[in-house]
Amino acid sequence: MADPSSILRASEIGQYAYCARAWWLAQVKGYPSANVAAMQRGTEGHRAHGRKVEAYHRWRRIAIGLIALGGVLLLVGLLLGLGR
Repeated sequence: MADPSSILRASEIGQYAYCARAWWLAQVKGYPSANVAAMQRGTEGHRAHGRKVEAYHRWRRIAIGLIALGGVLLLVGLLLGLGR
């Protein structure tokens, strides 16, 4: 597994593209960012979005299962109706 300090994240690339000096100060010199509160809000926003996406996929699987169950029940009902 790679050393965590050697992993280059997309946010670091964006930071470097925006301001190479800011990236250097944060990554090389270790100076903290001045917008910690904004980054925390962004992190929480991403987590909230992730929870919504997970819930969507869960409800989608449930809906597909219920549709499949309805189809099976309809098929059984038709087969029982034709047998009479």
